[in-house]
Amino acid sequence: MATLILVRHGRTTANAGGVLAGRAPGVRLDEAGEKQARATAERLAAVPVRAVVTSPLERCRQTTAAIVAAHPDPLPVTRDAKLTECDYGDWQGRSLKELGKEPLWKVVQQQPSAAAFPGGESLRAMQDRAVAAVRRHDRRVGEEHGDDAVWVAVSHGDVIKSILADALGTHLDQFQRIVVDPASVSIVRYTDTRPYVLASNTHAGDLSWLRPAKRSRRRRPAADAAVGGGAGPGASGTRS
Repeated sequence: MATLILVRHGRTTANAGGVLAGRAPGVRLDEAGEKQARATAERLAAVPVRAVVTSPLERCRQTTAAIVAAHPDPLPVTRDAKLTECDYGDWQGRSLKELGKEPLWKVVQQQPSAAAFPGGESLRAMQDRAVAAVRRHDRRVGEEHGDDAVWVAVSHGDVIKSILADALGTHLDQFQRIVVDPASVSIVRYTDTRPYVLASNTHAGDLSWLRPAKRSRRRRPAADAAVGGGAGPGASGTRS
């Protein structure tokens, strides 16, 4: 299977104002968010990305546009509503300070798997549709471009946290332990054996190591974990 780069959208006016934007229209990147998106796009320019899939919300489309503009190769972009923000229902548009006083807040923090937003969806439903979506796109990219292919999904904080929790084999009740900042990059590689989390919540650093290495006849199958930790990307005989 392919390698997935998860990118959260850059900071928005709602993020800066402490408001839960949810799926509200017109929520755009602020000046800092635009700068973050460009910095992330520059990092990804060194990676042979084959496809980009984005949440349809404007802040993700803006971040995607920055990635496409900075990349040396044309990048096909697909919108997928399954990667959109959680439907926070009646919580949408309210301040986080105000929401912190709601009884449901403690459930969201301590037992997310039991949290369902009034008039919206549950965090479990959000995770189920997001994980199914990235696995479906991952299979498609792998079938079209090979197991060394790399693709990007641009989405939202809680959505990406839930995808990472699934890849780590962590119960959804622990997903609040995972941090996914605006414009951060996380990397997951799915295999027939298990997912591998190659990076989480990164803000800087060279990503050119994601370029496919020359294949070795003696290379250990990519689905196996290296006993002892392995030699890292690019080394002979290690995982791709």
